[in-house]
Amino acid sequence: MSKRSFITAAASLAAISAMPAIAQETIRIRFAHSLSTSEPAHLAAEFFAKNVAQRTNNRVQIQVFPSEQLGPGKEVNEMIRQGANVMNITDPGYLSDFVPDIGVLNGPYLIKDPKDYTKLLASDWYKATEKKMEAAGFKLVMANGFFGQRHLIADKAVRKPEDMAGMTVRVPPNTMWVETFKAMGARPTTVQWSEVYNALQQNVVVGAEAPLGSLWGSKLHEVRKTISMTGHFTAFVMWPMNVNFFNKLPADVQKVLLEEGKRAGDEMTRLTLELQNDYMNKFKAAGVTFVSDVDLAAFQKATAPVYKAFPKWTPGLHETVLSALRK
Repeated sequence: MSKRSFITAAASLAAISAMPAIAQETIRIRFAHSLSTSEPAHLAAEFFAKNVAQRTNNRVQIQVFPSEQLGPGKEVNEMIRQGANVMNITDPGYLSDFVPDIGVLNGPYLIKDPKDYTKLLASDWYKATEKKMEAAGFKLVMANGFFGQRHLIADKAVRKPEDMAGMTVRVPPNTMWVETFKAMGARPTTVQWSEVYNALQQNVVVGAEAPLGSLWGSKLHEVRKTISMTGHFTAFVMWPMNVNFFNKLPADVQKVLLEEGKRAGDEMTRLTLELQNDYMNKFKAAGVTFVSDVDLAAFQKATAPVYKAFPKWTPGLHETVLSALRK
C-alpha cells in the first residue's frame, strides 16, 4: 500500500471511529401508545414499523407497545422530552404542556372536514409551531393521522348542552378537554384511558368520549349503551420523538422516518374513514343506540368561549388558525 493510500485509509477509519455509535449499530426505537391493537392508530404504527424496517434492511427496528405498556401518554411524552429513545402516539392537547399554541389544533368544532387539516399543516403558522416543538425537545415524525371525530358514550341520550348538565364525563388529563366539557355543562373527571372501563362500570363517571374505534377497542359498549354523535373534536394524532436523538441519526434514516411517518399518517386516515361504518354496525349488533339528531350548532355556541381560556396562547391564535383554514 502506498503512503498516500495508507494515509487516506487511516483518515477514513478515523472518521468512521469518530461517528456516533448510533450510525454504526442497529437502531432500536420503542413506540408507545395507550390504545388497543384493533384500532387504526395501532395498525398505522405497525405499518410504519414494517416499512421502516424494510427500507433500512432491518437497520432500524421499531417495536410497538400498545395499551399503556410503557406508561400513560402524558408520562411517555415527558420521557421523550428528557431524551428517552421512545416515540408516542399523542395529540396536540398533550403536547400543549410544552408548546401551548399547538393545543389549538384540538379545539372544539375547529375542523369540519378532515381534509381541511392539511391546510393547517401547510401553513406558515404550523411550520413556526413545529420549530417551537423542536426547541422544546420534540421532533414530530408524523402529524397527519386522522384519529376520528370524538363522540360521547353514556347511560342516556345527549342532544343539546342542557342534557349534559352535571354529567360526570371521563376526560384525559389536559386542559382542552377539561375546559371543553365544562363549557358543555358537564363535570369533567380525569381518568387514565386504561381505567375508563372500570370507572364506567363502578359509576365513577357516567360517560366517556372518544372516536368510535377507541370506544369499540376498549369495549365500553359493555357498560354503556348510548352513543351521542356530538363530534366535539375532529381529532388528529402526532408521533413525537426526542429531537436530539433524531438529529444524531444518519441523514438517510431521518429521511426514511419522516417519509414513512407521513405515509403511515395517510394510512391511518384511510383506515379511520374506511372503518367508521364497520364500527357503527358492530355497535348496533351489540345493542348500542346511536343518537344522531344532536344540536351541533348549540354545542358549538356553548364551547366557543373555550378559545379564550388559554392565557399562554399567542394573542389572536384562534383567528390565525381560522384564517389558515379559509385559504
